[in-house]
Amino acid sequence: MSNNTSNKGIAGVIAASSLGTLIEWYDFYIFGSLATIIATKFFPAGNATAALLSTLATFAAGFVVRPFGALFFGRLGDIIGRKYTFLVTLVLMGISTFLIGCIPSYESIGFAAPILVLLLRLLQGLALGGEYGGAATYVAEHSPTHKRGFWTSWIQTTATVGLFLSLLVIVTTKGSMSKDAFNDWGWRVPFWISIIMVGISIVIRLKMKESPLFQKAKDEGKTTKNPLKESFGNKFNFKFVLLALFGATMGQGVVWYTGQFYALSFIQTTLTVDITQASNILMIALALGTPFFIVFGSLSDKIGRKWIMLLGMLIAILSYRTIYTKMYENGSVKSKKEIVANTTVKVSTAADAKNVGDSIRTTVTNKSFEDGTTYIETKKETIHADPSKADAKKDVKIDKVTTLDSGSFWSLVWLVFIQVIFVTMVYGPIAAFLVEMFPIRIRYTSMSLPYHIGNGIFGGLLPTIALFLATKAGQANEAATKAGTTLPYDKPYLEGLWYPIIIAAVCLVIGALYINNKNNATND
Repeated sequence: MSNNTSNKGIAGVIAASSLGTLIEWYDFYIFGSLATIIATKFFPAGNATAALLSTLATFAAGFVVRPFGALFFGRLGDIIGRKYTFLVTLVLMGISTFLIGCIPSYESIGFAAPILVLLLRLLQGLALGGEYGGAATYVAEHSPTHKRGFWTSWIQTTATVGLFLSLLVIVTTKGSMSKDAFNDWGWRVPFWISIIMVGISIVIRLKMKESPLFQKAKDEGKTTKNPLKESFGNKFNFKFVLLALFGATMGQGVVWYTGQFYALSFIQTTLTVDITQASNILMIALALGTPFFIVFGSLSDKIGRKWIMLLGMLIAILSYRTIYTKMYENGSVKSKKEIVANTTVKVSTAADAKNVGDSIRTTVTNKSFEDGTTYIETKKETIHADPSKADAKKDVKIDKVTTLDSGSFWSLVWLVFIQVIFVTMVYGPIAAFLVEMFPIRIRYTSMSLPYHIGNGIFGGLLPTIALFLATKAGQANEAATKAGTTLPYDKPYLEGLWYPIIIAAVCLVIGALYINNKNNATND
């Protein structure tokens, strides 16, 4: 398809490509969206923070293998074609996601549970590693060069819309049943639903035709037999692979995951906001921000990709700590004034259904605050008939749920929305930028690797690393309090932000110095 492609024709191409990519992102992010629940199902009980870190590490594992998927499926895409390659990735993603929803809990099968989850998560990562490059390349090769940023930005929306859809399905499922039912088995439903969506997308993708630019190159015998060697063995091309990674995608990756996944994790774990309310905050912010992918993608056709992406990184670097300080002030009960007279504490004891002779003491503390926020803390302690079996860490489980007042809720929506705007600035033009760096014969392979290293490793590891840094800072403050010494961290909940700030800053400098601002393709 040439530069004379009709809007109707390219819109059909985008719709077919985007649906499959959206579903793959939905499948991939269901896991992260349900991280707090999955932590209790597939990992040993006792230490909630350790379980959540293990879950986030498993979540991150899917990102770490994405570059390998990029290499494997990118090679296939440059040899046999774009269409069939990302059809295979869709099937692999769909099956893996469905099976995660079928794995028995840790209580049922022990350590086999987290091992199976990890293996399926790795398959998800491999599949996604081949999907994005194929979809972005496919759309770009159907697009007029002067509108490539605009048309490919529609593919860029699929990651955010996939996250939005995952949250919507979770909230809808949770709202259709009791809290106990959802925590018991209902959380599996979003995984099961994906198989239906994948089936529909497969039917649509089977009807798609091959990219016209790739087909033309194939007909003329200009495709490659060894895209890996040409992409990474050729010093000239490899230089652009490195530039794409260190000058664009690694900074784009950390901004993307900070503005969406870390924001959600922060609201749920640090602020202990109820999962439904936290999901609603993010969904509203995403719904408001998503159109800006198209705005910045289209703008990049007029003024170039470089400075839009780098400006998004710069603003994020300068404002993250202020934004998260405001989020904490609006959402944490520690920053609110409690109505002490309304505080209630109820203690009850019941026999432990799983261990004869033992009992469970439940302490429920209800607090309310002057702005309308409420807080419920449920503490369950196992009281052993044989005291020698007691383990303080494993025998106490604390569940904290904050329900925000309307003012705090909308303040958090606004603060997350600002972060989503940063995401659209760095992510909207990136597909067109990457496509235009590499020739058709090795495009799928060359663009996929830096994209998935930048997003999969630098970005995907962000939730785990940031939570780890914030946790360590909190523990250091607790130790200092016990010792009666000065607290080493003024705001420990901000320490996790140093990771995206430093990575984005390095990328900003490299991108500013070495990336050209040309926005027209030179490789078609």
